[in-house]
Amino acid sequence: MMIIFPIVYLFAFILAMSDVIQGKKEGFILFLIFGLSIYATVLSITFMYGFKSWIVYLQSFKEIFVFVILGMSIWKLKAKIKLHLLDYLICAFFAYTLIYVFLPIGEQGFVDKVMAFRSLSFFILVYACGRLYRPEEIYISKYFHYVLLLSIAAALVLITEVMADQHLQTSTGYADYNFYLFNFEPSGNYGLTWTFESEGGYKRFASFFANPLEFASATIIAIAVLGALYTTDDYKLKLDNFGYLALAATLTCIIFAFSRSAFISYFILVYAYSIFTGRKYIYHTVHAGAAIVTIYVIYLLTKEQDQNDGLQMVIINTINFSNPSSVGHVVEWIQGALAIASNPLGLGLGSSGRVAGSLGENIGGENQFIIIGVQAGLVALILYLSIYVTFIRAAIKWFYRLEGKEKKICLALLLIKVGFIIPSLTSEIESSSYISYFTWFISGLFVSVISVKVAVPDEKPITDKELLNE
Repeated sequence: MMIIFPIVYLFAFILAMSDVIQGKKEGFILFLIFGLSIYATVLSITFMYGFKSWIVYLQSFKEIFVFVILGMSIWKLKAKIKLHLLDYLICAFFAYTLIYVFLPIGEQGFVDKVMAFRSLSFFILVYACGRLYRPEEIYISKYFHYVLLLSIAAALVLITEVMADQHLQTSTGYADYNFYLFNFEPSGNYGLTWTFESEGGYKRFASFFANPLEFASATIIAIAVLGALYTTDDYKLKLDNFGYLALAATLTCIIFAFSRSAFISYFILVYAYSIFTGRKYIYHTVHAGAAIVTIYVIYLLTKEQDQNDGLQMVIINTINFSNPSSVGHVVEWIQGALAIASNPLGLGLGSSGRVAGSLGENIGGENQFIIIGVQAGLVALILYLSIYVTFIRAAIKWFYRLEGKEKKICLALLLIKVGFIIPSLTSEIESSSYISYFTWFISGLFVSVISVKVAVPDEKPITDKELLNE
């Protein structure tokens, strides 16, 4: 039964590449959605069936697509590109981090530095793919529907996991694959990694994604796309039956992924959506829900603690930062901050993040921003933060000026960026191929849209207060 995942992966690659060969560049998005979402599961199953030699080829599919799309876009480029501030910032980040591959900084070898650079900065090439697309080349509504279809499929797989009370990853060779490729030994009570469980005895599920954190982040993308797809140009939310099904799927996924940062981000995203679009009923519903949750938390804090009440212990220990996960985050943050303070130019590529973790020499991981700062110093960190903030500001500015598919792209990106603020503080979010590729492709597509627009000098964005008073 597990063989279906490699088959889907290969089919998505062949179908998407066929489209690209015929000149339909949007086939890349098809592979991005249906191929990269099951990427880790496909590799682990391939390893489990004994096809180790195939792994390197399956891994290269995504890079092949990126270079093919870039080559096609550059070859067919007919007009000079009007550069945006974000283009300059992103190119500066790429060039600056590339220097660290060759500088004699850090103890890692050249190959490890190249691998760390790819993990840290390859997203720029994915951004370039989206940047060189023209909006009219993409039927964005179709691919947003595909994202929601993916979330529904993930929810269905999740339901089978919950009913069987067993992680899918126990049947995919996940633990052996991780040890073989990343030198991560099995840990936790389920023979996977600690990320598949939470304090209180609760299992955290990942469906067909790499782990619960990636699963939760993919759900953040799905709810952002849902909001963008079904929001009209006059800021009304009009869901159809498929939309309601997708919404139910995202709620199911975010609950059983049991990621506290993503769970909070999910509702922050919904709240931000209500502000940006002026949907009063969502705005007040979130307030009411927050009040109910606050009352319940106060009740748990004031009642006598019951060691058998797993949920109570999770909530209390999360608030006072006494559970192992929270303590681990704080320790990593402190170590990373101290490393950046004592080495403003960085410790070198591979000193933090996934590559460092596989070598057993990680410093200050579990935070996307700190991982960048530890490796490439304050300049790279400031550039990355500037890129992030500038994207949010630009999306807010243009959301009230764009229409149609361009408005949907803008809103999706805005909600994703808002939704990923907290997860970026607790994980290396760029290490997920699906999350990173989708986000940065949409980012490039958004800049492609706004770079050719002429802003009206006297036109001002509608304020949040004005929207809520409509």
